Amino acid sequence: MLANANSDETAFYDFPSPAKLNLFLHVVGQRPDGYHELETVFQFLEHGDNLSINVTQNPEITLLTPIDGVNNDDNLIVKAANLLQKNTQTALGAEIKINKVLPMGGGLGGGSSNAATILIALNYLWNTQLSNIQLADIGIELGADVPIFIHGYAAFAQGIGEKLTPVTPEESVYLVSKPNCSISTQEVFTAKNLTRNTPKLCATMVEDSVYTKGYQNDCQTLVIKKYPEVAKLLAWLVEYAPSRMTGTGACIFSRFNSEEEAKRVQELLPSTIESFVTKGINKSPLHRVINAF
Repeated sequence: MLANANSDETAFYDFPSPAKLNLFLHVVGQRPDGYHELETVFQFLEHGDNLSINVTQNPEITLLTPIDGVNNDDNLIVKAANLLQKNTQTALGAEIKINKVLPMGGGLGGGSSNAATILIALNYLWNTQLSNIQLADIGIELGADVPIFIHGYAAFAQGIGEKLTPVTPEESVYLVSKPNCSISTQEVFTAKNLTRNTPKLCATMVEDSVYTKGYQNDCQTLVIKKYPEVAKLLAWLVEYAPSRMTGTGACIFSRFNSEEEAKRVQELLPSTIESFVTKGINKSPLHRVINAF
C-alpha cells in the first residue's frame, strides 16, 4: 500500500519522484520547428524528490510547499495536475507537498520527474483510468523528458526524447556531484556552437556499457567552456572514475564498483560541492509503489 504521510484524518499519500541520468547524449539533428533530434539512454536513480498528495472534493490544485524562485502557476507540478484535470474533466482537486532534494539546473530531470509523478499518482487517486501512453501524450506538453518518467523503464530514446526502446544498462553505483552553478537547458540548445550532427545509432547498437568509445555528451564540451566550475570538477573526478555530465548539466556522474569506493571519493570533495551516492536502476521506484496495490 501507499505510505500515508500523516497520521491525522487528512489523507496525504507519498509518491517517489526519482532522478534520471543521461548515460550519454547525442544531438543528431534539428527539426524545422527548432526542436533538436536527440539520442540518449535514460536510467533512473534510487535518489529523488518525494511528493505527498491529498485528494480534495473541490477542483482547486494547491501546492502547499512553494519552491523558491518558481511561481506556483509556473511549477510543472501544478501544470501537470491542471492538464490532467482538463483532459479527464474530473471534478476532484488536490493538495500537494514536495520534499525537494534534487538540485535545479542539474540535468537530473527533477521538474520532469515531478510532473510525471503527479500525472501517474493523480490518475490513480482520481481514478481517471488513463493509460501510460495517454499520460505520456499529456506529459510531452510539459517537457521532452516527462514521458520516460511516466513509462518507468530505462530506455534508448530518440526524436525529442519521446521514442523509447527498452534497454538494460548495468545498474552501477554512482557518485553524483554538482558544482555551485545552474545551467539553462534553453541556453545550451540555442548555442550556435552546439554539435548537432553526431551520426545516428540504432537500438541494437546501444551496448550495456555506455562508457565505450563513441558515446559522449554532446553538450559537455560547450558547457565546460562556459562554466569553469563544471570543467574543474569534471577534470578532478575523472582522476578517480569514469565521469560524464548528465543532460545539459551541471551535474556530473561518476561510476564506481562499490558504494564504499564512491563514498571515499565523496569525502574528498570540497564542501561547496553538492553530492550524493546512489545506484542506477532500470525500473522506476514510482511504478513499484503504484503496482503494489
